[in-house]
Amino acid sequence: MNSSVVISKDFNTLTKTELYAILALRVQVFCVEQNCPYQDLDDQDQQAQHVFTKDNDVIMAYARIIKGKQETYHIGRVVVDERHRKKGLATIIMQACIDELKSKARRVEISAQSYLTDFYQGLGFKSMGEYYLEDDIPHEKMQRALETSAQLW
Repeated sequence: MNSSVVISKDFNTLTKTELYAILALRVQVFCVEQNCPYQDLDDQDQQAQHVFTKDNDVIMAYARIIKGKQETYHIGRVVVDERHRKKGLATIIMQACIDELKSKARRVEISAQSYLTDFYQGLGFKSMGEYYLEDDIPHEKMQRALETSAQLW
């Protein structure tokens, strides 16, 4: 595992350099590398929590957390820079997101690209049985229950 420090910031505390690097990474991977033209800027970043690792001004891995309905949150835009893959950064980012949500949420949902379902199952996510194409890429809805103090009463 990589020993990277994980940073978590809301939109208003991101520096301009961090925001630019995050958006550049998302476009590089989701639009260019995956050859998938889609509107990445979806008006949800302003309400999201942004979780990432960086080396100087290079964002190595990233995910965002968005509050859903009731006590459900969504982790999305999970991405690792091509130069930093195979170092455990996706696991580090996902675990940091899960840890951050343990005191806030009963469950967390993801829209997993189908080829990554084994990875997400290893983190405790279970398929919800909903399979669909999103931007011509097979996805499935997955969910993980979280232990929170709200569940103890």
